[in-house]
Amino acid sequence: MFHGDRVAYQRKKKKLTQEELALKINLTKAAISNYENGHSTPSNETLVALADVLDVDTDYLLGRTDIPLKEREVSYVKEEYLSQKTSEYVLKELVEKYRIDLTDPHNKETLEKMIKLVYEEL
Repeated sequence: MFHGDRVAYQRKKKKLTQEELALKINLTKAAISNYENGHSTPSNETLVALADVLDVDTDYLLGRTDIPLKEREVSYVKEEYLSQKTSEYVLKELVEKYRIDLTDPHNKETLEKMIKLVYEEL
């Protein structure tokens, strides 16, 4: 199920207006507004475009994961960080590197899930 609220959150996090986001993916401001407010859902092609512009995984926009990072970024974290650093240091680095806003109520839980997921894959 598509989560328009996540589009709105990530768009605002990137400091984009609805119109700016729409221009980047050749849509109208009204279309973005409709997605964000749950009045309509994007096509698969538009979903991928939204994920690319917002730099999140499509599964995050579909509610299949609470982790906004793309799969390639999770792999990078696993390879570059976890083999060398403690989880506390990793947490600090992730927050800084990906500019994770810990004031968002979902992000602390999301970060914990991401670290757990990466450790399980080691």
